[in-house]
Amino acid sequence: MKILFHLALFGFILLFHNANSQSRTRGSQGSSLTDRVQQLTDMSMKRPVLKFNGAKFKEYIKAAPRNYSVIVMFTAMAPQRQCQICRNANDEFTIVANSFRYSQSYSNKLFFVSVDFDEGSDVFQMMKLNTAPVYIHFPPKGKPKSLDTMDIQRIGFGAEAIAKWIMERTDIQIRVFRPPNYSGTVAVAMLVIFVGGFLYLKRNNLDFIYNKTLWGLGSMFFTLTMISGQMWNHIRGPPFIHKSPNGGVAYIHGSSQGQFVLETYIVMALNGAVVLGMILMTEGASRKGDVRKKKIFAVIGLGLVAVFFSLLLSIFRNKAQGYPYSLLFK
Repeated sequence: MKILFHLALFGFILLFHNANSQSRTRGSQGSSLTDRVQQLTDMSMKRPVLKFNGAKFKEYIKAAPRNYSVIVMFTAMAPQRQCQICRNANDEFTIVANSFRYSQSYSNKLFFVSVDFDEGSDVFQMMKLNTAPVYIHFPPKGKPKSLDTMDIQRIGFGAEAIAKWIMERTDIQIRVFRPPNYSGTVAVAMLVIFVGGFLYLKRNNLDFIYNKTLWGLGSMFFTLTMISGQMWNHIRGPPFIHKSPNGGVAYIHGSSQGQFVLETYIVMALNGAVVLGMILMTEGASRKGDVRKKKIFAVIGLGLVAVFFSLLLSIFRNKAQGYPYSLLFK
Protein backbone atom coordinates (compact mmCIF):
# COMPACT_ATOMS: atom_id res chain seq x y z
CA MET A 1 0.00 0.00 0.00
CA LYS A 2 2.85 2.37 0.84
CA ILE A 3 4.39 1.68 -2.55
CA LEU A 4 1.12 2.48 -4.33
CA PHE A 5 0.74 5.64 -2.23
CA HIS A 6 4.25 6.82 -3.06
CA LEU A 7 3.72 6.08 -6.76
CA ALA A 8 0.46 8.01 -6.78
CA LEU A 9 2.08 10.93 -4.96
CA PHE A 10 5.03 10.95 -7.37
CA GLY A 11 2.67 10.90 -10.39
CA PHE A 12 0.64 13.80 -8.96
CA ILE A 13 3.78 15.88 -8.36
CA LEU A 14 5.05 15.14 -11.86
CA LEU A 15 1.71 16.08 -13.42
CA PHE A 16 1.56 19.33 -11.41
CA HIS A 17 5.13 20.21 -12.41
CA ASN A 18 4.40 19.67 -16.15
CA ALA A 19 1.22 21.74 -16.00
CA ASN A 20 3.01 24.55 -14.18
CA SER A 21 5.88 24.42 -16.65
CA GLN A 22 3.51 24.65 -19.64
CA SER A 23 1.67 27.52 -17.99
CA ARG A 24 4.92 29.42 -17.46
CA THR A 25 5.93 28.73 -21.09
CA ARG A 26 2.63 30.03 -22.42
CA GLY A 27 2.89 33.05 -20.12
CA SER A 28 6.43 33.82 -21.28
CA GLN A 29 5.42 33.42 -24.95
CA GLY A 30 2.43 35.68 -24.46
CA SER A 31 4.58 38.24 -22.68
CA SER A 32 7.21 38.04 -25.42
CA LEU A 33 4.57 38.54 -28.12
CA THR A 34 3.04 41.45 -26.23
CA ASP A 35 6.44 43.04 -25.82
CA ARG A 36 7.26 42.67 -29.51
CA VAL A 37 3.93 44.17 -30.58
CA GLN A 38 4.41 47.08 -28.20
CA GLN A 39 7.96 47.66 -29.40
CA LEU A 40 6.86 47.59 -33.04
CA THR A 41 4.02 50.00 -32.27
CA ASP A 42 6.36 52.41 -30.50
CA MET A 43 8.86 52.30 -33.36
CA SER A 44 6.16 52.79 -36.01
CA MET A 45 4.92 55.91 -34.20
CA LYS A 46 8.37 57.45 -34.73
CA ARG A 47 8.90 56.17 -38.28
CA PRO A 48 6.18 54.67 -40.50
CA VAL A 49 8.67 52.40 -42.33
CA LEU A 50 10.94 50.51 -39.94
CA LYS A 51 14.48 49.77 -41.11
CA PHE A 52 15.55 46.27 -40.13
CA ASN A 53 18.82 44.40 -40.32
CA GLY A 54 19.22 40.64 -40.09
CA ALA A 55 18.92 40.50 -36.28
CA LYS A 56 15.73 42.57 -36.12
CA PHE A 57 14.25 40.64 -39.03
CA LYS A 58 14.69 37.38 -37.12
CA GLU A 59 13.45 38.89 -33.86
CA TYR A 60 10.27 40.57 -35.10
CA ILE A 61 9.36 38.78 -38.34
CA LYS A 62 10.75 35.25 -38.26
CA ALA A 63 10.03 34.77 -34.55
CA ALA A 64 6.92 32.87 -33.47
CA PRO A 65 4.23 33.29 -32.34
CA ARG A 66 3.10 36.33 -34.34
CA ASN A 67 -0.38 37.82 -34.54
CA TYR A 68 0.39 40.70 -36.91
CA SER A 69 1.17 41.10 -40.60
CA VAL A 70 4.37 42.68 -41.88
CA ILE A 71 4.87 44.17 -45.34
CA VAL A 72 8.59 44.06 -46.10
CA MET A 73 10.27 45.94 -48.93
CA PHE A 74 13.61 44.43 -49.87
CA THR A 75 15.67 47.15 -51.51
CA ALA A 76 19.19 48.28 -52.41
CA MET A 77 19.42 52.03 -51.94
CA ALA A 78 23.20 52.40 -51.92
CA PRO A 79 24.52 54.26 -55.00
CA GLN A 80 27.00 51.51 -55.82
CA ARG A 81 24.11 49.03 -56.26
CA GLN A 82 22.83 51.07 -59.23
CA CYS A 83 19.19 50.23 -58.51
CA GLN A 84 17.51 52.94 -60.55
CA ILE A 85 13.97 52.26 -59.43
CA CYS A 86 14.64 51.50 -55.75
CA ARG A 87 14.39 55.14 -54.67
CA ASN A 88 11.07 55.66 -56.49
CA ALA A 89 9.75 52.39 -55.08
CA ASN A 90 10.81 53.46 -51.58
CA ASP A 91 8.97 56.79 -51.97
CA GLU A 92 5.75 55.01 -52.99
CA PHE A 93 6.12 52.50 -50.15
CA THR A 94 6.55 55.36 -47.64
CA ILE A 95 3.42 57.06 -48.96
CA VAL A 96 1.40 53.89 -48.27
CA ALA A 97 2.89 53.52 -44.78
CA ASN A 98 2.12 57.16 -43.94
CA SER A 99 -1.40 56.79 -45.32
CA PHE A 100 -1.99 53.76 -43.09
CA ARG A 101 -0.55 55.56 -40.07
CA TYR A 102 -3.13 58.35 -40.33
CA SER A 103 -6.06 56.26 -41.57
CA GLN A 104 -9.09 55.04 -39.65
CA SER A 105 -8.00 51.43 -40.21
CA TYR A 106 -4.72 51.94 -38.34
CA SER A 107 -3.97 49.22 -35.80
CA ASN A 108 -1.12 47.13 -34.45
CA LYS A 109 -2.04 44.31 -36.84
CA LEU A 110 0.05 45.65 -39.73
CA PHE A 111 3.59 47.03 -39.89
CA PHE A 112 5.81 48.27 -42.72
CA VAL A 113 9.47 47.28 -42.82
CA SER A 114 12.38 48.00 -45.16
CA VAL A 115 15.42 45.73 -45.44
CA ASP A 116 18.38 47.11 -47.40
CA PHE A 117 20.80 44.68 -49.00
CA ASP A 118 23.85 46.38 -47.47
CA GLU A 119 22.36 46.10 -43.98
CA GLY A 120 20.71 42.70 -44.29
CA SER A 121 22.43 40.65 -46.96
CA ASP A 122 21.87 37.56 -44.78
CA VAL A 123 18.11 38.19 -45.03
CA PHE A 124 18.35 38.32 -48.84
CA GLN A 125 20.16 34.97 -48.76
CA MET A 126 17.60 33.55 -46.36
CA MET A 127 14.74 34.62 -48.66
CA LYS A 128 16.68 33.56 -51.80
CA LEU A 129 16.39 37.02 -53.34
CA ASN A 130 18.79 38.27 -56.01
CA THR A 131 16.96 41.38 -57.17
CA ALA A 132 15.36 44.53 -55.76
CA PRO A 133 12.92 46.02 -55.06
CA VAL A 134 10.72 43.17 -53.83
CA TYR A 135 7.57 43.44 -51.67
CA ILE A 136 6.64 40.43 -49.51
CA HIS A 137 3.75 40.04 -47.09
CA PHE A 138 4.52 38.00 -43.96
CA PRO A 139 1.14 36.79 -42.64
CA PRO A 140 0.30 36.38 -38.93
CA LYS A 141 0.51 32.60 -39.24
CA GLY A 142 2.68 30.43 -41.44
CA LYS A 143 5.16 31.33 -44.14
CA PRO A 144 4.57 33.64 -47.12
CA LYS A 145 2.94 31.97 -50.12
CA SER A 146 3.47 32.77 -53.78
CA LEU A 147 0.73 35.42 -53.81
CA ASP A 148 2.37 37.11 -50.81
CA THR A 149 5.06 38.40 -53.18
CA MET A 150 3.83 41.44 -55.09
CA ASP A 151 4.17 41.16 -58.88
CA ILE A 152 5.57 44.62 -59.64
CA GLN A 153 6.27 43.65 -63.25
CA ARG A 154 2.54 43.29 -63.84
CA ILE A 155 0.94 45.91 -61.58
CA GLY A 156 3.84 48.30 -60.96
CA PHE A 157 4.90 49.72 -57.59
CA GLY A 158 2.68 52.79 -57.33
CA ALA A 159 1.24 53.56 -53.91
CA GLU A 160 -2.30 52.78 -55.08
CA ALA A 161 -1.21 49.39 -56.47
CA ILE A 162 0.60 48.54 -53.20
CA ALA A 163 -2.45 49.52 -51.13
CA LYS A 164 -4.74 47.38 -53.28
CA TRP A 165 -2.39 44.39 -53.01
CA ILE A 166 -2.23 44.81 -49.21
CA MET A 167 -6.03 44.83 -49.03
CA GLU A 168 -6.15 41.58 -51.00
CA ARG A 169 -3.67 39.93 -48.60
CA THR A 170 -4.80 41.37 -45.24
CA ASP A 171 -8.35 42.75 -45.75
CA ILE A 172 -7.04 46.09 -44.45
CA GLN A 173 -8.16 48.94 -46.68
CA ILE A 174 -5.73 51.85 -46.97
CA ARG A 175 -6.77 55.10 -48.60
CA VAL A 176 -3.68 56.63 -50.17
CA PHE A 177 -2.98 60.26 -49.31
CA ARG A 178 -0.25 61.78 -51.41
CA PRO A 179 1.57 64.94 -50.31
CA PRO A 180 0.45 68.00 -52.28
CA ASN A 181 2.35 68.48 -55.52
CA TYR A 182 1.93 71.88 -57.12
CA SER A 183 4.34 71.34 -60.01
CA GLY A 184 1.49 70.40 -62.38
CA THR A 185 -0.55 73.46 -61.40
CA VAL A 186 2.47 75.74 -61.84
CA ALA A 187 3.24 74.19 -65.23
CA VAL A 188 -0.34 74.69 -66.45
CA ALA A 189 -0.36 78.27 -65.19
CA MET A 190 2.92 79.02 -66.96
CA LEU A 191 1.61 77.43 -70.16
CA VAL A 192 -1.57 79.54 -70.02
CA ILE A 193 0.47 82.70 -69.44
CA PHE A 194 2.81 81.83 -72.31
CA VAL A 195 -0.02 81.06 -74.75
CA GLY A 196 -1.97 84.14 -73.65
CA GLY A 197 1.08 86.37 -74.08
CA PHE A 198 1.83 84.89 -77.47
CA LEU A 199 -1.73 85.44 -78.68
CA TYR A 200 -1.66 89.00 -77.36
CA LEU A 201 1.55 89.79 -79.26
CA LYS A 202 0.10 88.21 -82.41
CA ARG A 203 -3.37 89.69 -81.99
CA ASN A 204 -3.16 91.44 -85.36
CA ASN A 205 -2.23 88.25 -87.21
CA LEU A 206 -4.02 85.12 -85.98
CA ASP A 207 -4.17 83.27 -89.29
CA PHE A 208 -1.94 80.52 -87.87
CA ILE A 209 -4.86 79.40 -85.68
CA TYR A 210 -6.60 78.23 -88.85
CA ASN A 211 -3.54 76.34 -90.07
CA LYS A 212 -4.68 72.76 -90.72
CA THR A 213 -1.12 71.40 -90.68
CA LEU A 214 -0.46 72.79 -87.21
CA TRP A 215 -3.66 71.30 -85.79
CA GLY A 216 -2.94 68.04 -87.59
CA LEU A 217 0.54 67.76 -86.04
CA GLY A 218 -0.86 68.52 -82.60
CA SER A 219 -3.59 65.91 -82.98
CA MET A 220 -1.09 63.33 -84.25
CA PHE A 221 1.26 63.90 -81.30
CA PHE A 222 -1.64 63.58 -78.84
CA THR A 223 -2.83 60.36 -80.50
CA LEU A 224 0.65 58.83 -80.51
CA THR A 225 1.06 59.70 -76.84
CA MET A 226 -2.23 58.03 -75.90
CA ILE A 227 -1.79 54.82 -77.92
CA SER A 228 1.77 54.34 -76.69
CA GLY A 229 0.58 53.73 -73.12
CA GLN A 230 1.48 56.96 -71.32
CA MET A 231 -1.78 56.97 -69.36
CA TRP A 232 -1.11 53.38 -68.28
CA ASN A 233 2.27 54.53 -66.97
CA HIS A 234 0.65 57.38 -65.08
CA ILE A 235 -1.89 55.07 -63.42
CA ARG A 236 0.27 51.99 -62.74
CA GLY A 237 3.70 53.57 -62.21
CA PRO A 238 5.84 50.85 -63.88
CA PRO A 239 9.67 50.88 -63.75
CA PHE A 240 11.60 52.71 -66.47
CA ILE A 241 13.50 49.55 -67.43
CA HIS A 242 14.14 46.19 -65.77
CA LYS A 243 17.55 44.93 -64.77
CA SER A 244 17.59 41.14 -64.76
CA PRO A 245 19.52 39.12 -62.15
CA ASN A 246 22.18 38.13 -64.72
CA GLY A 247 23.06 41.78 -65.33
CA GLY A 248 21.12 42.26 -68.56
CA VAL A 249 18.65 45.08 -69.17
CA ALA A 250 15.14 44.54 -70.54
CA TYR A 251 13.52 47.41 -72.42
CA ILE A 252 10.38 45.51 -73.50
CA HIS A 253 8.17 43.72 -70.96
CA GLY A 254 7.78 40.04 -71.77
CA SER A 255 4.05 39.94 -71.01
CA SER A 256 1.01 41.63 -72.54
CA GLN A 257 -0.11 42.45 -68.97
CA GLY A 258 2.76 44.87 -68.32
CA GLN A 259 5.12 47.39 -69.87
CA PHE A 260 8.10 49.59 -69.04
CA VAL A 261 8.25 53.37 -69.37
CA LEU A 262 11.00 53.20 -72.00
CA GLU A 263 8.90 50.67 -73.92
CA THR A 264 6.15 53.25 -74.37
CA TYR A 265 8.65 55.71 -75.84
CA ILE A 266 9.87 53.05 -78.25
CA VAL A 267 6.31 52.20 -79.33
CA MET A 268 5.49 55.91 -79.76
CA ALA A 269 8.55 56.39 -81.99
CA LEU A 270 7.67 53.34 -84.10
CA ASN A 271 4.09 54.53 -84.52
CA GLY A 272 5.40 57.97 -85.46
CA ALA A 273 7.62 56.43 -88.15
CA VAL A 274 4.63 54.52 -89.56
CA VAL A 275 2.57 57.73 -89.65
CA LEU A 276 5.44 59.55 -91.38
CA GLY A 277 5.56 56.81 -94.01
CA MET A 278 1.84 57.13 -94.65
CA ILE A 279 2.17 60.91 -94.99
CA LEU A 280 4.99 60.49 -97.53
CA MET A 281 2.92 58.03 -99.56
CA THR A 282 -0.03 60.41 -99.50
CA GLU A 283 2.21 63.28 -100.57
CA GLY A 284 3.66 61.13 -103.34
CA ALA A 285 0.20 60.33 -104.67
CA SER A 286 -1.25 63.84 -104.45
CA ARG A 287 1.86 65.89 -105.20
CA LYS A 288 1.92 67.82 -108.46
CA GLY A 289 5.01 68.30 -110.55
CA ASP A 290 8.07 66.06 -110.94
CA VAL A 291 7.04 62.42 -111.35
CA ARG A 292 10.45 61.23 -110.10
CA LYS A 293 10.03 63.02 -106.76
CA LYS A 294 6.55 61.55 -106.42
CA LYS A 295 7.98 58.05 -106.86
CA ILE A 296 10.77 58.72 -104.35
CA PHE A 297 8.26 59.96 -101.77
CA ALA A 298 6.05 56.91 -102.35
CA VAL A 299 8.94 54.41 -102.13
CA ILE A 300 10.40 55.97 -98.96
CA GLY A 301 6.95 56.08 -97.37
CA LEU A 302 6.26 52.47 -98.28
CA GLY A 303 9.62 51.41 -96.84
CA LEU A 304 8.97 53.24 -93.55
CA VAL A 305 5.53 51.69 -93.19
CA ALA A 306 6.75 48.18 -94.01
CA VAL A 307 9.81 48.23 -91.71
CA PHE A 308 8.40 49.98 -88.66
CA PHE A 309 5.00 48.30 -88.81
CA SER A 310 6.88 44.98 -88.94
CA LEU A 311 8.80 46.00 -85.79
CA LEU A 312 5.56 46.90 -84.03
CA LEU A 313 4.07 43.57 -85.05
CA SER A 314 7.19 41.77 -83.81
CA ILE A 315 6.96 43.45 -80.39
CA PHE A 316 3.28 42.56 -80.12
CA ARG A 317 4.03 38.99 -81.18
CA ASN A 318 6.67 38.62 -78.44
CA LYS A 319 4.39 40.07 -75.76
CA ALA A 320 1.23 38.21 -76.80
CA GLN A 321 2.50 34.65 -76.85
CA GLY A 322 0.83 32.57 -79.55
CA TYR A 323 0.03 35.46 -81.91
CA PRO A 324 0.59 33.85 -85.35
CA TYR A 325 1.17 36.79 -87.69
CA SER A 326 4.37 38.62 -88.64
CA LEU A 327 5.67 40.63 -91.59
CA LEU A 328 9.40 41.20 -92.07
CA PHE A 329 10.59 40.30 -88.55
CA LYS A 330 9.64 37.47 -86.24
